[in-house]
Amino acid sequence: MKIINKKTEKSLIDHFIRNLKKDYLKNKRLNKRFSFVLTGGQSPRKLYRELAKNNIDWSNIDLFWGDERYVSRFSKNSNYKLATDELIKKIEINKKNIFPIKTQKSILRCSKNYSLLIKKYFKSKKISFDYCLLGMGEDGHIASLFPNSKNLNKKFISKPVIRKDFKRITLSLNVINNSKKILLWLNNKSKSKIYLKLKKKGRKIPVNNLNRKNTIIYKIN
Repeated sequence: MKIINKKTEKSLIDHFIRNLKKDYLKNKRLNKRFSFVLTGGQSPRKLYRELAKNNIDWSNIDLFWGDERYVSRFSKNSNYKLATDELIKKIEINKKNIFPIKTQKSILRCSKNYSLLIKKYFKSKKISFDYCLLGMGEDGHIASLFPNSKNLNKKFISKPVIRKDFKRITLSLNVINNSKKILLWLNNKSKSKIYLKLKKKGRKIPVNNLNRKNTIIYKIN
């Protein structure tokens, strides 16, 4: 597990973008697509804004989502809407490169469709995203995998999650952990302190189950 400690969110963002550029250019030189799983919540908002301002060739990058609330894509609670407003609307990217979790049909059908879409993208080979960006909730949840969830150690691609606040669709821990790089985004001191406390609570906390070999933690000192 690699930890990037910085004093400001701006420094974290600059470091992230430098590495993203290196990694997607490496794929481009090898004539490979670059798959980038986005996260929701408020944490990545400034990161997305800065990504939109940077000189990045998005033609070789494919965007996915780690989870989605089962709401309209126009809802203020939609992870897709957040990424669209702060990033996608502001960059030159083909619609064919954007793979949102759709929510127009039943939640089970939407979840199955996303699993099929991902399988098709990877041509039924091993699913391994290049980048999987994750935020972390105060309870240590990642994507829509919550503490004591029955889904935590199950193998699947995407699955519905029924909770009191929102129904959701999430990627599995298995899929997240197969990513080439897992980027845990702890963009303020409060999140960083919470993470250090949760680290001591063992594997019932989802964030403590990330693949140590592939995880890079971006945190504020």
